Amino acid sequence: MPYSALPTPAFWKRCRDSADFSLDALYAPKVALHPGLRIATAGSCFAQNIATYVRASTLTLVDAEPAPALMPADVARRYGYGLFSARYGNVYTARQLRQFLEDAENATVHDAAVWRRGDAWIDALRPNVEPDGFQTEAELCAFRRDHLRRVRAMFDETDVFVFTLGLTECWADRATGLVFPTAPGVLGGHFDPDQHVFVNQSFAEVHEDLTEAIARMRLWNPELKVLLTVSPVPLTATASGDHILSATTYSKSVLRAVAGEVAALDPDIDYVPSYEIITGNPFGAQFYNDNLRTVTAEGVATVMSVFFGAHPELGGVPRPDIVISDPQSEPAPQEDICEEALLEAFASPEQIR
Repeated sequence: MPYSALPTPAFWKRCRDSADFSLDALYAPKVALHPGLRIATAGSCFAQNIATYVRASTLTLVDAEPAPALMPADVARRYGYGLFSARYGNVYTARQLRQFLEDAENATVHDAAVWRRGDAWIDALRPNVEPDGFQTEAELCAFRRDHLRRVRAMFDETDVFVFTLGLTECWADRATGLVFPTAPGVLGGHFDPDQHVFVNQSFAEVHEDLTEAIARMRLWNPELKVLLTVSPVPLTATASGDHILSATTYSKSVLRAVAGEVAALDPDIDYVPSYEIITGNPFGAQFYNDNLRTVTAEGVATVMSVFFGAHPELGGVPRPDIVISDPQSEPAPQEDICEEALLEAFASPEQIR
């Protein structure tokens, strides 16, 4: 087997200076895609772009929880419709993925996931999908059970599941181990150090959660193929005690290593190098906005060009109407809906490093 040559300075210069530089060799898919395949998506904020591009392509986006017919598009996005294949909101961690799949088995509602915010009731496991909350606890539980039944049914009509890993960090309920997509007290509930604990998962923990999640999906759908990506969006804040740069490096390194190993051991699981394309040194952060966190529309388009270019049967790169990039400059319907970005406003200076 030939070795990949160590890139020369001329190689890096071509990467930086040439808009025509080809990244085709970066991605050689094991899982072949063709028009009409039914694709379901989940993951962190960056993964919202995948659904957008799939919807515009010759693939078929599974939408298990569509918006009401007369709901305006901007309202639908605000209420979590169309961001992914079901209305679960951002799924940042492998633990979160495994958890909602286990809940979907029997439409389980957890007492620890019912929060209050003033007079409103908040679903702690998807706190952003009902921005104003629910009027009663019974309404919250009914919506949650309906959502979980739709998640379970989603896998019966899915050929390929795309999941973007975003974080290793999360907050959990001490008594039950239940993990939340955002810290208690940010979008609802209140933080209680006797009840809530910070968790920063190790390689082994992420690997176990991801493999168990995939195994459960395949119990429901044995023919299911899986595509894994890692979000290139760095952490906004950390409770790990490390500097935010070290915390980001740890989190993304673990996620990339897990995704690579899981994909390498299964012919029906593939890794798509979106993380490398956006963060790679040759590109000198050109695919980030000025805040050096959110990804530009050009960066998203580059990732999708590599992805769709590797699957020629799909007929080329789609041109979606909406591309999620900088939430500071995009119009409201295109904003990146991301709970993790809210942490900076709620954390103390000691928590943001």
